[in-house]
Amino acid sequence: MIKFIGSEKFFLPIIYIVVGLILFKVLSRFLTRLASMNIRANKNFGKKQKTITSLIKNLMKYLIAVIVVIAILNVYGVNTTSLVAGLGIVGVVLGLAFEDLVKDLIAGISIIFDNHYEVGDYISINGFMGEVISVGLKTTKVKSYSGEVKIIDNSAFNEVNNYSMYDYKLLLNIPISYDQNIELFENKIMEIEKDLLSIEGAKEVKLLGIDSYNDSSMSYVIEITCK
Repeated sequence: MIKFIGSEKFFLPIIYIVVGLILFKVLSRFLTRLASMNIRANKNFGKKQKTITSLIKNLMKYLIAVIVVIAILNVYGVNTTSLVAGLGIVGVVLGLAFEDLVKDLIAGISIIFDNHYEVGDYISINGFMGEVISVGLKTTKVKSYSGEVKIIDNSAFNEVNNYSMYDYKLLLNIPISYDQNIELFENKIMEIEKDLLSIEGAKEVKLLGIDSYNDSSMSYVIEITCK
């Protein structure tokens, strides 16, 4: 027993485990600080940065764990070369068995890194429109205006319409009678401009003028720029 405690088979595995834990903590703190700096520099990047940081930490944790296990097995004389080859074959079999899951994971990573959409964006996927409430590596959850939540596999669509990526132009057609004084009408609209801009997301109001003439009224168009 004493001989075993004094041998490499006893203290080397402990050293490998300690070094692995220290390495993970150091890299994890570095990633956290780097993410905080990026978030302070660009607040709009906050949600995406946190998602990416969490993903990298998880991958890094498993990678370090695998390296430590292989190093410990080497200490005990296990042929890790054949073991790694065997794991590769198992990985291929599992990849074929869970092909759809792998596709969803790859698509989820692509969505996050390519900035297709983020939580809070208004999007349309496969004809379903609503607000993104969750973005995962496998699925995306979208909530419609009526409260319905649709869970969509990340690999189940090729195109997505994002209405929150750039400012949106909202056109309001207001019918006014032919005997209405246009100048007076425009002055009234400008008087309530502050009320319009107080609506969440509204940024700018423009008076575009008469758009069409109908049988009993004219159609006056107002453009509101929204986030």
